[in-house]
Amino acid sequence: MTETQTQTMPTGAKSRSPEYRLAAGALSGLRQDLFKDPFAYRPLPPCSPDGPLIGRLPERLRRYAVWTPHAVVLGAALFTLLIAFAVGDAMGGDVIHALSGFIPALAVAMTLIRPVGAWWISLVSTPFVAIMGGDGFGAPWAPAGFFAHLVVMTVVAARTRPRTAAWMWAGTAAFGFFASVFWYSMDPDTAPMLFVSALALLVTTSVHVRREAKVEMTAQRQVTAVERDKRTLLEERTNIARELHDVVAHHMSVVAIQAEAAPYRVENPPPELEQAFVTIRENAVAALTELRRVLGVVRAEDYEAPDAPQPTLADLGRLLENVGEAGLRVGQTVTGAVRDLPQGVELSAYRIVQEALSNALRHAPGAEARVEVSYVLGGLGLRIVNGPPTGLVKPSPGAGHGITGMRERIAMLSGEMTAGPTADGGYEVAAFVPVATPEPAPQPTTATDQSGDPA
Repeated sequence: MTETQTQTMPTGAKSRSPEYRLAAGALSGLRQDLFKDPFAYRPLPPCSPDGPLIGRLPERLRRYAVWTPHAVVLGAALFTLLIAFAVGDAMGGDVIHALSGFIPALAVAMTLIRPVGAWWISLVSTPFVAIMGGDGFGAPWAPAGFFAHLVVMTVVAARTRPRTAAWMWAGTAAFGFFASVFWYSMDPDTAPMLFVSALALLVTTSVHVRREAKVEMTAQRQVTAVERDKRTLLEERTNIARELHDVVAHHMSVVAIQAEAAPYRVENPPPELEQAFVTIRENAVAALTELRRVLGVVRAEDYEAPDAPQPTLADLGRLLENVGEAGLRVGQTVTGAVRDLPQGVELSAYRIVQEALSNALRHAPGAEARVEVSYVLGGLGLRIVNGPPTGLVKPSPGAGHGITGMRERIAMLSGEMTAGPTADGGYEVAAFVPVATPEPAPQPTTATDQSGDPA
């Protein structure tokens, strides 16, 4: 026997208090902003030449104006060196005081490529810079270090995000209070640093947030404009569809009525003529029904499709008879084992054949056509080819929307299609629709014992 041991998790591990989650989120933000790869290479990109200010300058000056932020930061680094040299001269020309400005200046210049790392260098080097050049000027910041640290925090806040600025200010405050407790030789200047840096970071963060909000608003306006254009286009297409429905429905109704009344206006009409008028009326009524069904969706949002089944490949016989009565001789060839296909494949295949034969009727009157349907292992193949036009009826010009519609149907089913003229002057449409082969049902197995005999 084996024993199952159940360990009971403490209640605090399942549900943490809001204070704990808040503290955990804060520490996670601190690690993300200041401790995760702080010396990553993040160069400051140049400004856009099409900005509100740079865009007004001449073309010759724009090439240099885009580097204005870089020049300002490097100018602040140079000013840091000048402060250190001035302090050195005030202290009697001591070289050590003059050299104390190189590390803060380096930190300022470093904000152009490694912003978070520059803040760490400025903060960690503060005691050493104060020892080298801060005598008589307070602690823990020497004059050059004071100015450089303000510049570093301002630039880093402008380059990152408000949360990073808050963590930098908190880290500076912690270091300043620690130095105030353990630095006894001089009056601390932590309070001025925190006050001035808070003002600088507040202004920088406000500008940063405003700029991000402006960019987001601009992007939202562009999205809204695109959606508005799409809605306008859809409304215009809806209006056109409604007008098309009214016009086509009227004329098709007239055709149906005249086809029904025409045999009664001729005395003893031949059976062929009566059958022709019957075919005309049936086609007109079918077209009206199909037109009302499709465009009914456009006319009303709560339109419900009729319960009549959609046509499938099994209805190709009626379609070919209908087209044959209209004057197009069509032959049909079916290869492979006929099987049921998904409803979308069946409908799209039927529509493609229908559209191809309609094009043959319009563009190649009097021609012969052939429809080939191939049930293969990986899908369904279609081939509709017609010969050149014959007879006295002139071909009807088209806009190419039928071919476009067929391509859209094939693309929707991830298939392939080719369409183009043939060598004898006819036209050919070939398409292939991939259809996944259904997996065979697993065969039931008979249990056997160790001797191999059925149990």
